[in-house]
Amino acid sequence: MRVLVVEDEEFLREMIAEGLRRDALAVDEAGDGLEALRRLRLGEYDVLVLDRDLPGLHGDEVCRQIVRERLLTRVLMLTASGTVRDRVEGLGLGADDYLTKPFSYDELLARVLALGRRAHPALPPVLERCGVAVDTARRTATRDGRRLALSRKEFAVLEALLRAEGAVLGNDDLIERVWEQDTSYRTNAVRVTLSKLRAKLGEPQLIETVPGVGYRIADPL
Repeated sequence: MRVLVVEDEEFLREMIAEGLRRDALAVDEAGDGLEALRRLRLGEYDVLVLDRDLPGLHGDEVCRQIVRERLLTRVLMLTASGTVRDRVEGLGLGADDYLTKPFSYDELLARVLALGRRAHPALPPVLERCGVAVDTARRTATRDGRRLALSRKEFAVLEALLRAEGAVLGNDDLIERVWEQDTSYRTNAVRVTLSKLRAKLGEPQLIETVPGVGYRIADPL
């Protein structure tokens, strides 16, 4: 899942972004509304965590522009004002959800994951194939009942491959789903992450390389 966090308070922005990355989400950051719109126009994000009270281009205007341009992202609006009127106004602008500061990180994560599920066709919270099960809510993975100790990127790659339901995902597909835009070494990171993931999955191998195309989960021979 790809998330864009837009918050002018650097400490809060970095805290949210690092927390989401630890929970296996690909996260980019922006400190103002203009940068947010630039990133949204260049790449696809499942969820936008948007501070309403941005300096310069206000969060309300960012929301209006998202609606005008029909940009495909779910919006979680953050604000220091929690009155009913403010919540109604925020949702009326096109936000999908609304969270008042200060907030619990666990609640923010739950809301981001819920919006991310709404950004795609409904899929079961537990993805299963060839004896591998990934619980996207609890962020756990097993193979034949054996718990897999995966890094956040390994988990995200495995989730992406399972969601593809046997279809082939290329390097660009995995980069789009798992890595942040500002990661300069992403192509090599895909290869390294897949190598470590294969080792942790064990034998027989489940991740098949389709030469010149990409990777997929295939039934073991």
